[in-house]
Amino acid sequence: MAKLEEGQKAPSFSGKNQDGKEISLDDFKGQKVVLYFYPKDNTSGCTAEACNLNDNLEQFVEKGFKIIGVSPDSEASHRKFIDKHGLKFDLIADTEKEILENYGVWAEKKMYGKTYMGVVRTTFVIDENGVIEKIFEKVKTKEHSEQIFSELNL
Repeated sequence: MAKLEEGQKAPSFSGKNQDGKEISLDDFKGQKVVLYFYPKDNTSGCTAEACNLNDNLEQFVEKGFKIIGVSPDSEASHRKFIDKHGLKFDLIADTEKEILENYGVWAEKKMYGKTYMGVVRTTFVIDENGVIEKIFEKVKTKEHSEQIFSELNL
């Protein structure tokens, strides 16, 4: 899969959320979407990122955005993560890694001298027409909302 770039049409996707409900990009036509990919529920960086987005959810909604998180965790894991941290947005369970691969965020990573496949933490801001407006590859987990607002001049 070629690397996605700003200005390109966002790849269509469909997956189940924490309640087993099917969610697709088409559900959000005419709305802006913050689609963020993260490695694992209930890990320190992923929790910091999710809580930061959740803490600023009202500002995102006021500016016309929906937030959707995607990771390879199961629906049940997402449900526990949402309940534990009071998250108020959907998390898609991409256990087959189809969405992750279509967005180019399932890739080879290295840690402690070992190479493995994993999720490269990335956020895509998608406009009302389904076009990628901004890609964040260097996500500041504890201040991701501020990073998005700053880069988009919101």
